[in-house]
Amino acid sequence: MATQTRTSDSNSNGRSRPRQTANPGANLMILVKDNFTEDQSQFISNALDFAIRAHGEQRRKSGAPFIEHPIATAHYLAQLHMDADTVAAGLLHDTMEDCGIEFKELADRFNPNVASLVDSVTKLNADGSMLPWNADASVSITGGLDAGTERESALAAARAASMRKMFVAMAKDVRVVVIKLADRLHNMLTLKALPQHRQIAIARETLDIYAPLAHRLGMWDLKWRLEDESFKYLEPREFRALSRLLQRKRAQREEYVERVTVEVDKALKSAGIPAEVTGRAKHIYSIHQKAARYAAQGKKLGDIHDLFALRVFVDSVGDCYAALGVIHGFWPPMGGQFDDYIASPKDNMYQSLHTTVKALDGFPVEVQIRTPEMHNISENGIAAHTLYKEGGDSPDRFDEGMTLLRQLLESDRDHSEDFEWLEQIKTDILRDQVFVYTPAGDVIELPAGGTSLDFAYKIHTNLGHQTGGAVVNGKLTALNKPLHNGDTVSIRKNKGPGKPRLDWLNPDLGYLKTASAQSKVNQWFRRQEREEKQTHGREFLSRQLRRLHEKLSHEDVAEAMGYGSTNELYELIGSGELHAGEVVAKLMSTPTESHPQEPEKPLKKVDGTSGTIVMGMSGLLTREALCCNPVYGDEIVGYLTRGRGVTIHRTLCSNLRGKDQPERLVEVDWGHSASRIPARFKIEAWDRVGLIRDLTSLVGEEKVNIHSLTSTEDEGNDTCSVTLTVYTTGSKQLSRLFSRLENVRGVFGIVRQGL
Repeated sequence: MATQTRTSDSNSNGRSRPRQTANPGANLMILVKDNFTEDQSQFISNALDFAIRAHGEQRRKSGAPFIEHPIATAHYLAQLHMDADTVAAGLLHDTMEDCGIEFKELADRFNPNVASLVDSVTKLNADGSMLPWNADASVSITGGLDAGTERESALAAARAASMRKMFVAMAKDVRVVVIKLADRLHNMLTLKALPQHRQIAIARETLDIYAPLAHRLGMWDLKWRLEDESFKYLEPREFRALSRLLQRKRAQREEYVERVTVEVDKALKSAGIPAEVTGRAKHIYSIHQKAARYAAQGKKLGDIHDLFALRVFVDSVGDCYAALGVIHGFWPPMGGQFDDYIASPKDNMYQSLHTTVKALDGFPVEVQIRTPEMHNISENGIAAHTLYKEGGDSPDRFDEGMTLLRQLLESDRDHSEDFEWLEQIKTDILRDQVFVYTPAGDVIELPAGGTSLDFAYKIHTNLGHQTGGAVVNGKLTALNKPLHNGDTVSIRKNKGPGKPRLDWLNPDLGYLKTASAQSKVNQWFRRQEREEKQTHGREFLSRQLRRLHEKLSHEDVAEAMGYGSTNELYELIGSGELHAGEVVAKLMSTPTESHPQEPEKPLKKVDGTSGTIVMGMSGLLTREALCCNPVYGDEIVGYLTRGRGVTIHRTLCSNLRGKDQPERLVEVDWGHSASRIPARFKIEAWDRVGLIRDLTSLVGEEKVNIHSLTSTEDEGNDTCSVTLTVYTTGSKQLSRLFSRLENVRGVFGIVRQGL
């Protein structure tokens, strides 16, 4: 490689923007014809023509023809050397959303692959329907459902759902997000036409989601452009101040970069290493971040000297290390400022050697050493690969190696709520990462600032719950201390079942930085609360069935009430959403108003005292069985006896005979008499003055007549038993009476008895 010396103080990456022309897409097609085959160029040209017709007279907020946006998106994709399907999808990416074009039409006109790409970047409402044209652009997803008006909350929810769809689709085909990033870049470059509140919302979303995403995918060029454009709208004063500072010192900086570049170039030439050396100014947002760090150290912006970095391009990996040795021999390296991303590439495929040296005049200069191939990947990341071109490898093979894509798929399975999922994406995946090791040497990836407790939950949920301490690099370390690259972490477990501490969720204590670990701790406490509700619900239901002398199993109750499991029923009862007495009463009663009226069957004489009727038979006496003591409203069946008429049992009575002789079971029903039915029950209570008065007063309030009352005392433990025989209208009134009696002070049990 010929040695070249080139300096630059701008953030330009050499890419040209499409010039305005009377023929929409003319510059795009010039670029396409230079990079694609004739058939591929024609395919993209067809997509361009279709997009122009579909968008018709639509205009952007700036007044420019809408078609300029998809053309600019496709132009950037073509510059990235994406495949023909991706460039075509860039041209068509708004046709479903804004023009009402159906998936099938795109699939028929182009191919299913293009249609799928367009569908994946199409935004959705929370209910799955299309968002109205441009409606989504006004609200950021980052404020959550609490912010703004009801309409803004709905739109924010829609954007969270849309974002989730895009990320999941990206995990299956990464071209989806490349299209979306190209789309977002042009939107940011033309954001000035929108109202200020929309500028801020979109810029915030870009800085929180899209720029970190570009970074994780290794698309450095796109990352800094998105960051600078977002910074311009989020902090306009700071942006202008930094821009003026860079402009004032431009000549001075260019002169210094030139001197340093020449010195490095001479040293490499002397060592016989072919290289290209260039100077790169740091972009404005990164300078802003550095200024904030300097301010925390009590330094001023004028103290920042390393506003630029040198890049050294060499032919091979061996030359990278040789060049590093030359530079370190020429200028002393600064301690703790060396990173070898060639031996240990970042998860976004980035490779380079980084070092910071004290250069001319003692100023620190960052030097990056890499091959041209590494540089292509560092600038364009995943888009630098040719696997999507015709004849290339399957995208799935590459996706399997992408840590980010695997994390996205895992996080999508862990969360049902879109906002909860998006928060984990922002904190656990899109933030800068650190790489730590298990004692066995396995690499565990955590977001920057992650703790030993985050590490434990990343290994396994139960290990997190059981964490009692952590050993980092052989030393016992606080669980809330942030981990650093290269740390080796060992977790000490508590004995017994895992039980996380509630203070782990306190953000001020800093135990958990990852949303996934926080979610697991929250789930544990929610599960404990749920189990407690289920325990109470089980007890309430058992007590209600026992006191009403019911033989129903809990499974029967759950099935009859339409619940999938007894635990679901227990939880509703335990939380107070259902009352156990109401559940049992509903099962025991058969209200006529809940069923359609049928023509009356011929009814024969019944025992007037019992109020029951025997279907289709005449001249039969009836009596209630003493074993189950049915009352008005219970489900009942008749047993035909010899010489004693029909005995009325409750349907679920365990003493009902004749089940093996179905001919002796007869259909019976309650008559329409409003006569009162006797019922007896026993009340267990702590003995006190006024207990009988309180019980009888409450029974009177329910308009229930007391037939008899007996009371016995147990002086040994200060308790008493009160047996009441009352006349009720049926099981509903009886259940309501039991519920009220239970709340009388001192009562701890009520059981129904036979008469």
